Order: sequence, then structure tokens, then C-alpha cells
Amino acid sequence: MSVTAKICGLSTPDTLDAAVRYGARHIGLVFFPPSPRDVDFDRARGLAARVPGHVGVVGVFVDPDDSLVDAAVSAGALDVLQLHRTAPDRVAALKRRTGLETWAAVAVKTRTDLAAARGFVGAADRILYDAKTPEGAALPGGMGLRFDWALLDGYSHPLPWALSGGLDPDNVAAAVGRTGATLVDVSSGVESAPGVKDVDRIARFLQAVLHL
Repeated sequence: MSVTAKICGLSTPDTLDAAVRYGARHIGLVFFPPSPRDVDFDRARGLAARVPGHVGVVGVFVDPDDSLVDAAVSAGALDVLQLHRTAPDRVAALKRRTGLETWAAVAVKTRTDLAAARGFVGAADRILYDAKTPEGAALPGGMGLRFDWALLDGYSHPLPWALSGGLDPDNVAAAVGRTGATLVDVSSGVESAPGVKDVDRIARFLQAVLHL
């Protein structure tokens, strides 16, 4: 089984270069001002210019309007839209508008939360299972929370999928072993502080994935 990784919430050249150097298949740029990982369009443009062709650039959004997506796509040379707290019909509309691959985040705390994934059939290209954040939380992810991976036991996934939520260099192997994920997504698990990526942790995470 080949496992690939996305390093999300990158905002500096040195950490982006580290993600590419150590083997990330995707990098994520966050376009959501409440997040400590938010990047403006000028920074996104500079970062995207450093990404080689074999690495996908994912724009991360929270129920965005058309103008934000249009500006981000133009600035960030995006390959994928990753959409949080976004209804299936809106995901489908953004896919049509941009022509880009779409990933829809499904927030998970209980087994019944997985049912939301089926609503994205025909709208999204991939489901991203992420940990559900506390009620009223400003951020939909990137808080270091994980859900019980056993919730995915025996689940029939309606679409290709990725695993997110509380992953780090020390638990990613166990996460993949339990769930069978072939794409893993990390943000806070490779940080030294919220929004501050750590080159050594990025390297450790990607080396752990490489050896799966």
C-alpha cells in the first residue's frame, strides 16, 4: 500500500521547501482569516511559485464566497479546493466554477457523523475525514484534535478519502495501520506553536509516512 501525505497550513518558504524536499504529495494553503495559518494572496503567489509540478497545491477554505475562491485560484495556482463547513450543492457549484478537483471535509466525532460523506457523491472528488471541533469553535480544524479511528472500521467509503485530525510524526503509522488510509493530512502536528511549522517535525512526519 502506497501512502501519500499533505502538509497543510504552510506559510513560509523554508517550511514549504522542507515539505517538498521530504516527499509531500500535496501542500495546503489556508485562505481563512480567523486561522493562524491564513495567507494573503501575495504570499500565496510566492509560495505556489516554489512548488514543483509533481506536488499538488490545495487551497483550504471554510464555506467561501465566489470572489475569495476566484482570487485564491488566481494567486495560488491551485490544483485542489479543500472545503470545510460547505454544503454538497455548494461544493458542486465551486467545482463547476473552477474546474478543479474538490475535497469535502466531513467532521467526525461519532459513527453517525460518517453518513454525511454520502451527501457529497457527485459533488466532491474526495472526502477528508477530520475531527469535529467543539461547538462554537472558530476553526473547523487545525486544533490538534483526533477522532476515534475505530469509527472507520468496516465503513464502506462512498468516495476516495483522506485522514486528518490530530495526526503527528508519532501516531501516523498507527493511524494508517488502523484505518487503511492512503492519504494523510497534517497541520498542527508538525508545528511548534499554532501556525508555526517546524522543519524537523515536517521531516519526521514525512519520513514516517515514507516507511509505511
